[in-house]
Amino acid sequence: MKNHLILVGLAATLLAASFADARYSGGTGEQSNPYRIASAKDLNDIGNHQEDWDKHFILINDVNLAQYTGTQFRTIGWWIDYYHYKSFTGVFDGNDHKIWNFTWNSTDGNCIGLFGLVDEYAQIKNLGLENVDVNVINGMYVGGLVGGNVGAKITNCYSTGSVSANECVGGLVGENDYKITNCYSTARVSGSAYVGGLVGSNAEWITNCYSTGSVSGTGSVGGLVGANLSNFARISFCYSSGSASGNERVGGLVGSNVEAGIVNCYSSGSTSGNNCVGGLAGYNTGNEFAGVIANCYSTGTVSGDDRVGGLVGLNIDVVRASFWDVNTSSQSTSSGGTPKTTAEMKTKSTFTAAGWDFVNIWDICEGTNYPRLRWQIPVADFLCPYGVDFTDFAILSSAWQTDPNKPNWWPACDISQSKDNFIDGFDLAIFCENWLKDAKR
Repeated sequence: MKNHLILVGLAATLLAASFADARYSGGTGEQSNPYRIASAKDLNDIGNHQEDWDKHFILINDVNLAQYTGTQFRTIGWWIDYYHYKSFTGVFDGNDHKIWNFTWNSTDGNCIGLFGLVDEYAQIKNLGLENVDVNVINGMYVGGLVGGNVGAKITNCYSTGSVSANECVGGLVGENDYKITNCYSTARVSGSAYVGGLVGSNAEWITNCYSTGSVSGTGSVGGLVGANLSNFARISFCYSSGSASGNERVGGLVGSNVEAGIVNCYSSGSTSGNNCVGGLAGYNTGNEFAGVIANCYSTGTVSGDDRVGGLVGLNIDVVRASFWDVNTSSQSTSSGGTPKTTAEMKTKSTFTAAGWDFVNIWDICEGTNYPRLRWQIPVADFLCPYGVDFTDFAILSSAWQTDPNKPNWWPACDISQSKDNFIDGFDLAIFCENWLKDAKR
């Protein structure tokens, strides 16, 4: 009996210890069994366990953070100065779920976002932040999702709401020093210097991204990125459509492009400022190896006082095969680029003559739209103008149950994940997923 009681006591102790060690809503933090985040409490609790910041996490529910106001939420990763910081180096998979109402309001603070600081080996993916409210009056490196990214891959993420701070302020990321892919922001963004609709300051890669929110600041203000800095900085296959306003170095896509590259991009929002104001970039400079703008265009209204251009306000480097709309921009001159009328800007040959790739990168509905990046267009949009509707359904129906040997074969309708050269129910399933989708704008 005595031994039995001892065993029962040990079992109870071990069970109590296991519950005491349990965190979040399950999982062990390993890649094969990530910590499961199911509630606002779980998400906030990550910030209480810095020892877990190199682990794997997965979001299993949409989460509403409305209960955390002011500075109550425990951000994941922090930075005080170059000697005092702690970064997130793990993997956070949003699992295509949303986080609502992330709020942070304070006077001071650096590296502020849902993730304050993320470092090498970290990944943040498949996550949406809606209705963020971030306001750090004197803050630096502030974004809706990430304050400072110094080595993480950020993929398939987005933010909506508003973000404001002093310097290096972005709707999604404050400062980016690594890779951002397939992301967007519709947030309103405001600040002083290095202010962008998606990213405040960029020193690495941004690709297949866009922003649509209004952006305002003082210097280096851009619809997508405030400042694109360093020989390693590249922005490619991106666009912005929100307005950008400031004092100097204001651009529809990028405020300042310094020894960096902007390739296969466009902007369509209005741009206004005083000095160095451009429809695509306010200021572009570099050397023989960097500072290049190529295969880009802009269409938005541009206004300013000094060094104002339809495409670029002040260019001290290379602008190649790039254009602006002289009719819609209200600008007949630019420090770089080639002027075209609206009609010419909606004509494919204008761009193919300059070497643009309309097979893999660009597409156009001639006479109706300006060029669009191919990734913007829904896979089931078979015919101009952009958007999936009954016209596309009629095309799919006409090609139903066909293969390349049939006269009514339409290869664009073979949209199943593994193309099999046959139009059937697999293609119809993908078509239904895209029903009434418009091109991303």
